[in-house]
Parts: sequence; C-alpha cells; structure tokens
Amino acid sequence: MFPYHDENQTQRTAVVTIVLIAACVLTWLLVQGAGTEEPLATSVCNLGLVAGEFTGQADPGARFPMGRGLVCAPDPGPAPQHLLTHMFLHGSWMHLLGNMWFLWLFGNNIEDSMTRPRFLIFYLACGLAAALLQIYSDPSSIVPMVGASGAISGVMGAYLVLFPRVRVFAILPLGFFITRVALPAWGMLVYWAFLQFAGGLSRIGADPGGGVAFWAHVGGFLAGIALVKVFVRRDRLLSHKASPWRPGRSLS
Repeated sequence: MFPYHDENQTQRTAVVTIVLIAACVLTWLLVQGAGTEEPLATSVCNLGLVAGEFTGQADPGARFPMGRGLVCAPDPGPAPQHLLTHMFLHGSWMHLLGNMWFLWLFGNNIEDSMTRPRFLIFYLACGLAAALLQIYSDPSSIVPMVGASGAISGVMGAYLVLFPRVRVFAILPLGFFITRVALPAWGMLVYWAFLQFAGGLSRIGADPGGGVAFWAHVGGFLAGIALVKVFVRRDRLLSHKASPWRPGRSLS
C-alpha cells in the first residue's frame, strides 16, 4: 500500500520541508555520487551511524562488506556527529525517493501546524530518538545506518495525533491488479506502525546485516506522538480540539 495524496490542505508554503528534501537530494548527488558504488560506500561508511562505534562495543577487528573489494571498519570513538549526518544519507535511489515522498506527503501539514524553527527542531529530535532506539536494539552492530526514515516516522506519528481522520489515498496492488483506496490517516498509520514493530521483533536474534532499521522507525514514530503537542502552535492545537473530525475534512 503506497499513499499518494491526502485531503489536508496547508495555509503556507512548507519551506523547511522543501529545504530538508533539497538537502537530502543534494547530498545524494554531490556526496554519494548519485549511487555510484565507491562514493556511495565511502559516504555510508564515513558518515553513517554505526551502533557499535557509538557505544564502543564493536569488535575492533570487525569489517562490514560494502561492495566489490570494499569493506567498512569501525573507527575508535563515538563520532556523535553521525547522529545528524546519517539522516541525510541514503542507500539507493528507491530509498531516497520513497523517503522524500513520505516527507512531502506528511511533512507539509506538520510544518504548517508549527512554527518553522520548531518543525526543524521537532524533525531532528525525532531522528535522534529513532537513532538511539536503533542503537539500543543492537549496540554492538557494525552495520552503518543511513536514511531520513527515522525522522520521517516522527512526522507520521505527529500526523496520527493531529489529523487522525483526514482521508489518505493509496495505491493497493492486488495480484495482477492495482486499485486505489481511501483510508482515514489513523488506519493507514497504525497499520504501518504495526508492520515496523513486527519487523523489529522479527530481527531479534537475527544475524547482522544490511536492511530496514525497523526499531528506528518505531522510535521515531513514538517520539513524534510524544513530542508533537510540545511543538505545535497553541492556536493550531486549540483549533484541532475544537473542530469536529470528519472523513475528508481538512483541518489546516
């Protein structure tokens, strides 16, 4: 199920959301070589977040394969700047485009409900919470983690709190057929969160390797739910409480 549109209009241009998307795209093109093997591997290894490196629990002799003849070795020291840099890196074109689409679809409305500086802080705080839960889930991992999905998960958690009944339209593949469905945001987002939690549980005790950072998604989502009312503008929060939620009605 892939969401492509919601019925939630905004009252102003989502400047911070656009800047975040531009930053991720430019990082992909200029730093990661648009997915070219060596620049991609180098950027992920040098700027991605490695749990075992951060906690100091990585095996000093450990090596993670990054491609043909390329390996990533953990550096000594926690490198706390990687808590930030990993949010702007991606592992493939599909990883980048999928994340940026979800950021645009849900981020513009959340930015609209906050001041722009608050939204930026909220976004980064959710990304940090996501990273910390992923580190906690596997503190000795040597797999570099990259992607904006932890922070974007926080945006989705905020959307669940503020706009649970706004309709979201999605494409749903059914075998050889593709159909369109319209669901309240709460249904789609709770289903998505359940998949992330189930995916995280399935990884417990599994061999380390690259893949989806499910616990980062869970951590970001929960942080978004917990923090949104701290960051939302008071007038918007009162408006959300006073307005009846109906399917298809915009609350912006």
